[in-house]
Parts: sequence; structure tokens; C-alpha cells
Amino acid sequence: MARWQRVYWLRSLFFALVTSVNSLSLPQSENPAFPGTLICDKDEVRVEFSSRFDMEKWNPSLVDTFGNEISNCTYALDLEKFILKFPYETCTIKVIGGYQVNIRVQDTNADVSYKDDVHHFFCPAIQAEIHEVSEIVVCMEDLISFSFPQLFSRLADENQNVSEMGWIIKIGNGTRVHTLPLKDAIVQGFNLLIDSQKITLHVPANATGVAHYVQESSYLYTVQLKLLFSSPGQKITFSSQAICAPDLSVACNATHMSLTIPEFPGKLKSVGFGQRNIPEDQWHANGIDKEATNGLRLHFRKSLLKTKPSEKCPFYQFYFSSLELTFNFQGDMLSTVIDPECHCESPVSIDELCTRDGFMDFEVYSHQTKPALNLESLLVGNSSCQPIFKVQSLGLARFHIPLNGCGTRQKFEGDKVIYENEIHALWENPPSNIIFRNSEFRMTVRCHYIRDSMLLRAHIKSHSSPVASVKPGPLALVLQTYPDISYQRPYRKNEYPLVRYLRQPIYMEVTVLNRNDPNIKLVLDDCWATTFEDPASVPQWQIIMDGCEYELDNYRTTFHAANSSAAHSGHYQRFDVKTFAFVSESRGLSSLIYFHCSALICNQASPLCSVTCPAPLRNKREASKEGTMTVSLPGPIILLSDDSSSKDAKP
Repeated sequence: MARWQRVYWLRSLFFALVTSVNSLSLPQSENPAFPGTLICDKDEVRVEFSSRFDMEKWNPSLVDTFGNEISNCTYALDLEKFILKFPYETCTIKVIGGYQVNIRVQDTNADVSYKDDVHHFFCPAIQAEIHEVSEIVVCMEDLISFSFPQLFSRLADENQNVSEMGWIIKIGNGTRVHTLPLKDAIVQGFNLLIDSQKITLHVPANATGVAHYVQESSYLYTVQLKLLFSSPGQKITFSSQAICAPDLSVACNATHMSLTIPEFPGKLKSVGFGQRNIPEDQWHANGIDKEATNGLRLHFRKSLLKTKPSEKCPFYQFYFSSLELTFNFQGDMLSTVIDPECHCESPVSIDELCTRDGFMDFEVYSHQTKPALNLESLLVGNSSCQPIFKVQSLGLARFHIPLNGCGTRQKFEGDKVIYENEIHALWENPPSNIIFRNSEFRMTVRCHYIRDSMLLRAHIKSHSSPVASVKPGPLALVLQTYPDISYQRPYRKNEYPLVRYLRQPIYMEVTVLNRNDPNIKLVLDDCWATTFEDPASVPQWQIIMDGCEYELDNYRTTFHAANSSAAHSGHYQRFDVKTFAFVSESRGLSSLIYFHCSALICNQASPLCSVTCPAPLRNKREASKEGTMTVSLPGPIILLSDDSSSKDAKP
């Protein structure tokens, strides 16, 4: 510590020791030229001038460290009692341990020996305790930056020695607090920066006391901070909290962006983007759906997002600019801002594998390009093949084209048999002031078979099935959904939530896992849909009852037999659900739907394995309810409606 600093601290300590609770009179032995006495009261400063002077000719004023008059200082001058009073807040300069007072005395009377001069005084803080809250919090991947208002005029000049001062850092996670002197914190990667405007503390994201929350590839952390400064007669606490989400998982499909937020003690109350702030109870009405499963997933309609050209992507990229998430955390409302964006996407979604019955399935989304595609102008090759499902207002067209028609071509690459075609479309309302390199959109679509697998399936069919060996172990069931009636590849867990439109069937399958016993049979009991993940939640839509179509449903479920290639056809139950089943005059469509089924496994010879529809054995089946197992889809399905074109769409 420099010599002048030691003198300053000793002087401060001296004043702190002699200060009384009410006031302190400071004799001016060091400055005998000052024509008065300065008294530091609890709430204000008083200056009692000598009565020898003519106060009307005499002009005292409060100035800053540069000698400039403090413009917002309001003081009271009593000419009869020769007393000047002024407040600490606006007329002094806050320094370590107290307040600096600068009084300029200007006397124009040449007969008086006092000249224009500035006199400096120090008033110690009288057991003051100050609390300040962070004005700015900036989250980065590896650190959090907290900025506080600058309270000490001299700290900026003494910044090089700041680690030697009385700073303490406390980092908490709601249950435990980790305390560090600043000197130790700097060794651990903390950094305290002080300038004339603000005090900034950098906290490493991996610091002890920072709480981390991870779910799959989503990452979030929270910080509760107290920065304490102590000096004789004064204690200042800077406090702040932060929620930082530098890396949340983002997944996009043709219609939605899905954002995953790990489970943590905060509750999301609102989201904001652009000039909009949308509270939780208005999310659904504004195109945002919530899925509270292992944390929180938000599904945003792509119509809410912005688009931008990208060098990484052949088409435009969807993104949010400054998406603000506001949480209720530890009793306070805290916000964090992120900039999620979709990965590169194509306006065409196609199943890589051709269907077993010899078709290529793909979907075209008009809004995935800019300008959008005109679905009415869609062509497959040079043919007149039309989509099996098209809704212009939703920007969707689905094709199911034969591999031996519509101009589809065949070629061989290694062990693959590849079928490909080309789709064409015109742009929808292209701007007249922009010249496009291509007058129309063109893209090649393809699917394939693995030649060895095709030969293998044919070989298996030509032989009788071997004698089954019964595999012991616990029974397990799984409920899955498929893109089409071929039941070739189920959707994977990471592909949920799926998107389906009205008039599109949802193909489902309940399967017995890990058993190859030909003597057992899977029998469906009930299947139903809910708006929440819990199978017991309400409301519920019945789909299947006692293994039969639900009689009160105008859009009945259709059952599909397992094909002959299945090893044990009795281990499968397949059916499709019509999405019209979830809409009626008395109940509107809920966009996020969860599906569940209860089923039982019985011996082939048991009467419980016999299902007759409509079900006359309700009472008999009811007695076996305790033997049923309930399974659910791996994730929800988003249902979108389009009343404007329902009469024109094909089933």
C-alpha cells in the first residue's frame, strides 16, 4: 500500500473513532484559513461561519474534485446566523469510509486577506449500510457479468490495488452459500473492474456455488450473488440473481420450433419477442404450446419466427431474434435472453426408405422457401401425378407416388436400389423488384431399398418358420406411431412432437417386447387421448373400448392386421386414428395430444383372447382389468386444423 493510502486510511480510522451517533465537530487545525467550522451531522453537513465577515459580500459554494460548482447541490444559507447547510447525497462526493466535502470561498473585498480558495474536508460515514442491485447482467457461455452503479469516486483511480480492499464475494444456489475474499476469488478466475461509471464483477460459470442444470443437450445455470464492501463506519452490499441459458436444445420440423428448458427451481411465466410479451395463459392462443415433460418444452409456430438468408443453408433459415424468457425464481422475476435458430432445413421431407408396397412418400412445405412455393403449381417429373393430401393455407402437400410410375427412375449404387424423381414448383408472389436466378423451384427426391435385405425377406418367406423357443422374462409393451400404413419404421423418440393435420390418419401399433412365445397373444383393452402426459388426466377422448371401435365416435378407428412378415402376428395390434375424432361443436381442438393404450397378454386358448365387436363380454373383460398394462407414445402429437379447406381435402 502506498504511503498516501496508509495516511488516508489512518485519517479515516481516526474520524470513525471520534464520530458520535448524532454529530461530529471538525476543528480546522490543518486549514486555519477557512473562515468557519464544519460539522458532520447524521443527515446533513453544517458550516458555521465567523460573524466577523460580511456574508452579503462573501460567496461560499460546493464544488467537485475539479473545482466546478456542483449543479444539483441545493443548500440553505442563513445570513443572520452565518450558517450553511447542505445534504450529503447531492453536495458531497462519496469516498471510501465517508464523504468528501469541497467548499470554495470567494471574497471580492481586497482589504481581506482571504483569497479565492477551495477547502477540503472529510465526513466519516456514521454506521451507514447501503444496498445496491445490479443494473445489467450479461450471460455468456463461460461467465456471467454483473454491473453495479459506481458509488466511490476514488475507486477508479485505485483499481490496481482493489484486491487489497475489504471486498467479500458470496455465491449461493438457494441452499448453500460459498464465501470468498476477493483476493482468493481473483485466483479462481473472478475479475473485478472499476471505472468512473460502474463496478463490474465477472463470475466464472464453473465457480463453486453456481447451480447447473442439464437435460439431454440443454444447459442452464443460475447464480445468486452478493458482493460486499466494508470500511470504517460503512458497509455496502451489491446483490443480484441471474438465470443464464447459453445452450438450450433447439429442434425444428416443418411447422414448429421446439425449445427444451431443463428442470430447475424456476417457473417460466412469460415469453417475449419483437414488441410482444405473452404470459403463460395466452401461449396457446398465440401459437405457442407447452409440454411439461422432464423439464419444459415450448413449441413455437414457425409463423412467429423470422427468416434470414444463410451461407450455411441452401434455403432460408428460421430464427428468433432476442427471445426473452421471464421466470419466477426464488421469489423474484428474472429474465434471460437467447437467440435460437433452426438448423438447415429443406422444403421437402421424404422417407429415406421406399415403402414395402412399392411407393415413395414425401411432403412439400411451401413456407420453407422465400418467396413461398405455389403448391397449386407442383409437378412430379413430367407427369400429372397429384398429391394425396394438400392444404394450401397450411402450406402442405403430401405425395404417395408409385415407383413404377410418375416418371420415377431406378438406378443402383453399391448395395442400394435407388428410385428418384424431380419435383417442380413456381414461386408464390415473387417481388417484382427482385430478379431470381431460377424461374422455378426444382428438387430431386429419392428413396431406396437395400438389395440384400430384399433378398433376405424373400428367402425367409420360402421356408417354414422354425420351432419357437420361449424366451422367459418380464412382459413389456410399447406404443409407437408410424408415417404410413406400411408400418415399416416407427418414429424415433427424438422426432417428437410429431405434427398431423385434420384428415390425416395417425398409424399406431402396440407391440410385445422381448418375447417370442407363439402361444401368447396381445389383446387391446382401451385406447384414449389426453391433453396432458398423465394417462389419468382429463379431459379424455376415447379411441378404442374393450378392443373395439368406440361406438360413440363418428370417425371410428380402423384396425390393420400385421402382415405375414411379422414373426408372431399375435404380438402386434395395429390401428389408425382419425384426427377428426378430437373436434366437435362442443369441444375444440387441443393442439398438443398424448396417446395411451391399456392391453393384456393372454394365452391363445384363453377366452379373454377372443374379441368380438361390438363387445358383448364387457363384464367378463372388466374382471381382468387388473392384469392390463398401460403404455403411452414417447411424446405428444401436435394437431393442426384448417376449416377453410376441409371440404376440398382428400381423406
